Amino acid sequence: MAPKPRGGIAQSVHDSLVIARRNLIRMKRIPEIVIFGLIQPVMFVLLFAYVFGGSINVDGSTDPKMFREFLMAGIFAQTVTFATAGSSAGIAEDMTKGLIDRFRSLPMARGAVLTGRTIADLVQTALTMAVLIVVAVLVGWRIHEGLPKALGAIGLMLLLGYSFTWIGALIGLSVRTPEAATSAGLIWLFPLTFVSNAFVPTAGMPSWLQHIADWNPFSATVQAGRVLFGNPGVSESNAWPMEHPVWASLLWSLLIIVVFRTLAVRKYRSATA
Repeated sequence: MAPKPRGGIAQSVHDSLVIARRNLIRMKRIPEIVIFGLIQPVMFVLLFAYVFGGSINVDGSTDPKMFREFLMAGIFAQTVTFATAGSSAGIAEDMTKGLIDRFRSLPMARGAVLTGRTIADLVQTALTMAVLIVVAVLVGWRIHEGLPKALGAIGLMLLLGYSFTWIGALIGLSVRTPEAATSAGLIWLFPLTFVSNAFVPTAGMPSWLQHIADWNPFSATVQAGRVLFGNPGVSESNAWPMEHPVWASLLWSLLIIVVFRTLAVRKYRSATA
């Protein structure tokens, strides 16, 4: 018997989940992808916590324990956004192998290939976050506002990471090789993450740079994390994203998804290997 045809949204969801499953199976068969993805953020935690701990003033104190609590929201946010490079490289690799062309020849929803890829990347990012949280607790990080708020903070960070994978998808479709995609996927992330409140308080920055940092979507998510975790170092800036970080983080992430998903799907329809 022929399968029943699915309509618009139902078919798009089904096809996206099929592609997500394909990418998750690939991760399972190539565990190095997951292992090396776990090692890098753990190294960041240990290096920042023990090298810079005690040298940066947080809320008037240079106590290393306070710095570690201040640090972790920034490390969490950095970890989820750095998944962008993996998305870029993976899609570029599929392009060079002709896999994207084959998918486009099949009767499937146009955006399913990219949606499935970003969902699989989100699952991997969530796994990395779980391991990172354990490491953070071991080095002295704690939550002080209860589990529901902490889960809300983690949800906001994963949403930011998911939104950034759509930027990675667009980059992967726009370059010719996986190597170029990896470089292009990281080069813009470094200024985005460091011109923010992630690793140092923005109060010590020049006023023009502080204004940029305060309106950085990355900063909004880090600020929301510190507020919901109850960690020190919450910025006292009068900028709207710093005064309403949870809403700012949510709005930034949704805006990025809408804009870059639209651009990525449009690019997918015309991209050639």
